[in-house]
Amino acid sequence: MALTTSTQLVLGTKAPDFSLPDTTTGKQISLADFAGAKGLLILFICNHCPYVKLIQTELSALGKEYMLKGIAVVAISANDVSTHPDDGPEQMKKEAKRLAYPFPYLYDETQEVAKAYQAACTPDIYLFDAQFQLVYHGQLDDARPNTTIPVNGADLRQALDALLSGKPVNPVQKASMGCNIKWKAGNEPDYFKIPKES
Repeated sequence: MALTTSTQLVLGTKAPDFSLPDTTTGKQISLADFAGAKGLLILFICNHCPYVKLIQTELSALGKEYMLKGIAVVAISANDVSTHPDDGPEQMKKEAKRLAYPFPYLYDETQEVAKAYQAACTPDIYLFDAQFQLVYHGQLDDARPNTTIPVNGADLRQALDALLSGKPVNPVQKASMGCNIKWKAGNEPDYFKIPKES
């Protein structure tokens, strides 16, 4: 595992379009499916990463809470399953059921969607407003594996609450960090750099 930080995509960036299969239902899900939401939360996650495992329960709870408030939520895994079979579609489906994810869990087999979002790590967290413009690209909270800091979603919840209340989201945002996305051989994007350990 290489500890990797998110790329800090420029705030105001328009959400790139996508159309990916939901491993829990088999349906194709696209960006247009979330039109009319008060905001869109996109989570690049996976099954095996200890940084994701630490926050899975909170992601499920946070999803349930904010989806009731009008926020659309979707999770995406883009890991290469030839090297990390635990992150394959069938395993994703099992994890989504086990954790009671209330949101779709999409499989980005080509990794092109991850590249479009300049995703670098799991978890990599993006919050877009109702016009699909990026307002938050940062960490869930300060919790990390092997620390005693509690998982509470503080940073992301603050951004979500600001968006829902019509207030500007604080532009000072701490980068998310975790395992690097497992790119297919020769498919590593230009923006991807390993690692920043801090």
